[in-house]
Amino acid sequence: MASSIAVIGAGITGVTTAYKLNALGYDVTVFDRASHAGMETSFANGGQLSASNAEVWNHPSTFLKGIKWMLRKDAPLLVHPTPSWHKLAWMAEFAAAARNYRENTVATARLAIAAREHLVAMAAAEGVDFDLVKRGILHVYESRSEFEHGEKVNALLREGGLDRRAVTPEEIHVIEPAIQGRFHGGFFTESDFTGDIHKYSRGLGDACARRGVVFRYDAEIRRLDAAKGVNVEWRGGGESHMQRFDAVVVCAGTQSRRFAAQLGDRVNVYPVKGYSVTVNLDDEASRAAAPWVSILDDKAKIVTSRLGDDRLRIAGTAEFAGENRDIRMARIRPLVDWCRHRFPGTSTASVVPWAGLRPMMPNMMPRVGAGKRSGVFYNTGHGHLGWTLCGITAEMVANAVAAADRRTAVPAGRIQPEAVPGLVRSA
Repeated sequence: MASSIAVIGAGITGVTTAYKLNALGYDVTVFDRASHAGMETSFANGGQLSASNAEVWNHPSTFLKGIKWMLRKDAPLLVHPTPSWHKLAWMAEFAAAARNYRENTVATARLAIAAREHLVAMAAAEGVDFDLVKRGILHVYESRSEFEHGEKVNALLREGGLDRRAVTPEEIHVIEPAIQGRFHGGFFTESDFTGDIHKYSRGLGDACARRGVVFRYDAEIRRLDAAKGVNVEWRGGGESHMQRFDAVVVCAGTQSRRFAAQLGDRVNVYPVKGYSVTVNLDDEASRAAAPWVSILDDKAKIVTSRLGDDRLRIAGTAEFAGENRDIRMARIRPLVDWCRHRFPGTSTASVVPWAGLRPMMPNMMPRVGAGKRSGVFYNTGHGHLGWTLCGITAEMVANAVAAADRRTAVPAGRIQPEAVPGLVRSA
């Protein structure tokens, strides 16, 4: 029977996975190359916990927009023309996954709804403050064609169990009086909410440590070997170390592909860069002019989240540029300009830019479950919805470990891995 488990990665999926495994009685050790939890992709995302944003990107319109935007440095979706075998292979699989667009969108909505109760329950149990704001998410559309596509998506989200209602231009300004602009219409999801992913990761990581989970930070994983048990070879403190475990769960974001190859699996994660700015609301006028309701502007592909009284997070864009974390002002400027356009009373004198790499699978579905070899498991590849889905995928992978170990697992709500198409494939 397994008792010791290594979790690779201390981002949002790693710490939630460690928490769920610890709750089942396992001895858990978390490895991360950073000095604290949530320092990479989980540091400054858009903040939305959004079942309403469950639509996968494998739609013909996305392909057409990507081609149209290829030469625009400020495009919402930017594919750098420099080829690589990984990028070309990933793009081919991404296009092929369009045949599962409908079922994967419905499945993602179901996962997102199930994740809510787990995420909030963990925070409540451990007293984690993460600037939770429960005021819903408002999608706004400037044109009829955008809104009509939104209506089609809404039918899929409804099939997944989500209540997202259409609203008129007048209702948009009632729901969020601060927003400026003329809109054809929108959709409002009252049950969605927002929060600070970094504060949550750090807070839950501290709770895990209090419960006995061991964290090895500043640990560079050199190799994972699952020939007999699981051997983790890592370097930290200027020295090399080897540690043996009964099982491993890979939650390593964009590095998951490399670790999976060492463990005999193919997990085709590609790093898709996203950008954000945190607007510091340093004066009363800016605080009054900034929105409290979370916004998703369909045309600009930009989202907002209010993080407490004095911060506004604005995020967007997707950039296919490989393992590149450079912050490019051509990508930051549209976020700041959008803020000035939609919320002109909010000062952008103090803005903190950030860029992170989303670990994205070609079919836009996270890789959750067992690998080919005994004792190997994955919880990775969540793309732009890691914050939204982490609560349920952590529960699911903990159940998968327990099932393999013949322990009694904690039920994963209404969602089981086999019920979600594409979720446990090693593609």
